[in-house]
Amino acid sequence: MSAFRFEAVDAHGRLRQGLVDAADARAARDRLRADGLTPTAVDAAPSRDTPLQRTRLPAASLALLTRQLASLVQSGMPLDQALVAVHEQADDAPARKLVDAIRTQVLAGESLPAALSRFPRTFSPLYRGLIGAGTETGRLPEVLTRLADYLDARLALRQKFVVALIYPALVTVIAVGVIAVLVTYVVPQVVSVYQQSRQTLPLLTRALIATSEFFRATGWLWLGALAAVAIALALAWRRDRTRERLHRALLRLPGVGRLAASLDTARYASTLAILVGSGTPLLRALDAATGVVRMLPLARAARTASALVREGVSLSRALKEQKAFPPVLIHLIANGEQSGALAPMLERAAAELERDAERRLAWVAALIQPTLIVAMGAIVLVLVLAVMLPIVTMNQLVR
Repeated sequence: MSAFRFEAVDAHGRLRQGLVDAADARAARDRLRADGLTPTAVDAAPSRDTPLQRTRLPAASLALLTRQLASLVQSGMPLDQALVAVHEQADDAPARKLVDAIRTQVLAGESLPAALSRFPRTFSPLYRGLIGAGTETGRLPEVLTRLADYLDARLALRQKFVVALIYPALVTVIAVGVIAVLVTYVVPQVVSVYQQSRQTLPLLTRALIATSEFFRATGWLWLGALAAVAIALALAWRRDRTRERLHRALLRLPGVGRLAASLDTARYASTLAILVGSGTPLLRALDAATGVVRMLPLARAARTASALVREGVSLSRALKEQKAFPPVLIHLIANGEQSGALAPMLERAAAELERDAERRLAWVAALIQPTLIVAMGAIVLVLVLAVMLPIVTMNQLVR
């Protein structure tokens, strides 16, 4: 969606100016007419990339800001006063400047979604779309509360994911560094003492010496090769076809694939739940929810399901035909369609999928940690044996 600057006349003949988010100028005019305004001019808003617009708030700051604004608006406080209160409660300077800029635009006559569209690095299209839906339906306090819950849940799940994987990552980095120092510097110094004895060294020791000499002689070549591979992967990652192949391979991995699918499907279901619960039409909600799916095979399946729903197929049947989504999501959606409570069923499905993702994450982390310890222990054992075997051999010769 793009931002359009408009001039319009309301029902009382007063001139209104501001920004509106829409796919094109025609959609912007239709949206203004739906709001009871008669557009007189609609032009693409110039993109002035100011330092404030380049500011990106951390996820934790955005979640806290949304929660505070939701609590204040839900208490009945006017939006401009609520923005003042949030500005005063903000802990960091970027958040205060951002809230102050939003309040300035709101006081100038812009709608809240239009003011948020000036800062696309912080407020995603989904965020602005939800605020726009709440503004249009008169349910902004409820939508803000749902959005704050959504952001808090995403942040909590991300923190669990990081905490579960930070220990294996640190162990791997430290172990690789220590082993590299041992192989390229420490071990050759120790083994050189044995070489001076002119005794035939054990095969394991000779293999370690040859490996150490090889890496010391070709170290810069390996670094250059790693840099070239990293650049090639970065360039290939920009191609949708390459990313889809990698995502498809990842989804086929045992354990990890189900974890990635559960995380993506939970994100899809929770986004769809908050959109439907805020009064957004189902087709528009499906298009927006598809945008948060990161795994390209699942995103393709979601787009195909959305096209089927547009043709009149029920959502549960459309998702089932893709054979890419967990059965729990499909069954709960079908139950929600039959009972007329689609949003609560989507929230229940999202909660169930998040719990499943947490269980799988704990299982993967529990499997990775001992595997790393055993692998690093085996490497260290080989190094120790390569150093100690010549000593054992010399002792036997002395006897």
